[in-house]
Amino acid sequence: MIEQFNFDIQLIFAILNGKVSAAINRKLYRNFRQNGLEISPEQWTVLIFLWEKDGVTQQELCNATFKDKPSMTRLIDNMERQHLVVRISDKKDRRTNLIHLTRTGKEIEERTRSIVDQTLREALSGVTLEELKISQEVLRKIFTNTKG
Repeated sequence: MIEQFNFDIQLIFAILNGKVSAAINRKLYRNFRQNGLEISPEQWTVLIFLWEKDGVTQQELCNATFKDKPSMTRLIDNMERQHLVVRISDKKDRRTNLIHLTRTGKEIEERTRSIVDQTLREALSGVTLEELKISQEVLRKIFTNTKG
């Protein structure tokens, strides 16, 4: 079936191995810096989850961001040092820490969302809504076919 397609195999693999997301992440990182925000795209994925639901377990953050526990621990450690989040023991289970936003973590939401919107507009320049819908559906199918 795949033989019927005439496509650029290098482009397909660039998309599938993360080059596109890496390029968007670099652009986002630069845009954060240019606007005085010292956060990474990885930290942003944690923040956006916490802005919607504050006070979650580290495991919930791992599941939401597709990160393993050691990576998430390092990320949260760095975010604590930057005073964006704080770990607080769960009153129901002392062995579990809940991750909460600090005032600083809450205060940067609007600025951060604005920079992310700007970055997405730049990344999607010249892409029609129809192209975006098709791309989303194709990538969803590829993800479904390969997750396991």
